[in-house]
Amino acid sequence: MRVMLDTNVLLSALIFHSATLTRTIEFASSRGNRLLLSTYVMDEAREVGYRKWPTRIPALDDLVQELDFETINTPITMDTTLFEIRDPMDYPVLYSAIIGSADIFVTGEKDFLDVHVQHIRILTPSEYVELYTSNFYET
Repeated sequence: MRVMLDTNVLLSALIFHSATLTRTIEFASSRGNRLLLSTYVMDEAREVGYRKWPTRIPALDDLVQELDFETINTPITMDTTLFEIRDPMDYPVLYSAIIGSADIFVTGEKDFLDVHVQHIRILTPSEYVELYTSNFYET
């Protein structure tokens, strides 16, 4: 499975250290899964991190360096007819998941949960952990 994370999942895992977010990232990058991060998400994570938690940027850099992931290059010009979303700043994130052939997009952003995109399942971190990780942590 190809699993793309939203910026809020990546930053929340770093800042809040929740078990659910840790499991989300661990499982998305293990056992036949392929973790996807877009250039847009990584740039946004650094920008938000510098603004809100500047002392945590080294930890963000360490986290990204530790992860085994595929980079999805978010294009500057996008087909803006694929779906509608309330916040236009969120469009490049989901667009990256589409062009990266993600099977699952994990986000804590409620605006995404009302969007329906063909071939991508949009889940919260809790839903992802509940649906996909139970066997992983029993072994």
